[in-house]
Amino acid sequence: MKPFRVLVVDDSAFMRKIFSDFIERDPSFQVVGTANNGLEAVEKVMELDPDVITLDVEMPKMNGLDALKLIMSAGPRPVIMLSGINEQGMRETILALEAGAFDFIRKPSISNALDIEQVRSELLKQLNAAMQAKQRRALWEEEEQRRRSVDKTVPLSPKLSDKTLDKKLQVKETRSANQGTEQRSKRLDFHPLPKMQSAGEKPARAKGTMPSEFKSKRAEPIPAVHPKPVAPPKNENRPPRETKSQTSLDLTDVVAVGCSTGGPRALKVFLEQIPGDFCAPIVIVQHMPPSFTKSLAQRLNSFSELEVMEAEQDMILERGKAYIAPGGSHMRLYRSDGGDYQIKISQDEIRNGHRPSVDVLFESLLPLTEINRHAVLMTGMGSDGARMMKKLYDAGVTSTYAESEQTCVVYGMPRSAVELGCVSYILPLHDIAPRLVQAVNNGK
Repeated sequence: MKPFRVLVVDDSAFMRKIFSDFIERDPSFQVVGTANNGLEAVEKVMELDPDVITLDVEMPKMNGLDALKLIMSAGPRPVIMLSGINEQGMRETILALEAGAFDFIRKPSISNALDIEQVRSELLKQLNAAMQAKQRRALWEEEEQRRRSVDKTVPLSPKLSDKTLDKKLQVKETRSANQGTEQRSKRLDFHPLPKMQSAGEKPARAKGTMPSEFKSKRAEPIPAVHPKPVAPPKNENRPPRETKSQTSLDLTDVVAVGCSTGGPRALKVFLEQIPGDFCAPIVIVQHMPPSFTKSLAQRLNSFSELEVMEAEQDMILERGKAYIAPGGSHMRLYRSDGGDYQIKISQDEIRNGHRPSVDVLFESLLPLTEINRHAVLMTGMGSDGARMMKKLYDAGVTSTYAESEQTCVVYGMPRSAVELGCVSYILPLHDIAPRLVQAVNNGK
């Protein structure tokens, strides 16, 4: 199989060298070019048409966020952001994920050999996941087109079995080894959420031409793949909400959500549809390293009618609030001696390769039999959360939801739960929140 073509973008020559060396250790990938700022990156994308891009967040002339918007408007493809750990870098990384980046990794500490090796491993894992997701999406769209031609009167839904997809993917990969360059010409663009494109989408542009925004060197916002475009939220500068001393003795429901790759965008869509008077707290595990979850919570809080915050030790769960597990820490729920439902934060061992882990959160719901428990798995690679969703389901929790392949950036975690037979509702992203609100309200 011909290697996937990678463009490496970073303003540091040293970092460009490090990441290029990382990537070319894997024979599945070939670095076809580098760029040292956002403007040059857009030019190289037009010139080289890479399959996947690694893109630094903070750069001179044009930063990674503005370059990402131009790249995605020219032709969507997987982009992995390279982020520093300063506050500005973390904030712009969250915006980049919202604007369509596949995922991000933090830059390594040059003085720490172990850290460099961990970043190398994570980068290669994400590159492989990005290309697998792209190929799987192509097969899904191919099957949708086939169904359309068979019977246009049947409503479309993602009915292609995972086993069939996997078998076809293996056949396709085998054929590609013999097809060489011909196969590359047939690769489809990366469309993570094809069914939710904005109505204002730009018309097709001839390959190799520059978008008008680039010609004027202005990075204009582009329509997001969700119903609402990425834009400064109307609540961005709202004052802090009044806090009152409350208890959770009267809680009747709790919602637990798990997601990974593609999660920040999915959480935005999900939380925007939850009303401010929602009568259950929402606890969320999003796979992220330390510090980034605080920026994510602040960003989501500016869009949501709920109060969204990074969870802290012993916080009491309250209606109308959403709590995001802090990066690098597990989050559990427990009932205190006084009867309140509270949060426990810990540095216990990594579970399923993650901390925070969705399985750890879901597992903590098992003994909380006095309240109605609702479990949701959305886009993400791997299987974190599926095993404990199965235990909840076997224990009688039937309000279980998985995002369908139709809208997943990576159909991994939801797929694992579906295969275990513990999902009551398999829904596209935009249908999950309304159905969940209905389920909670019906219990009243």
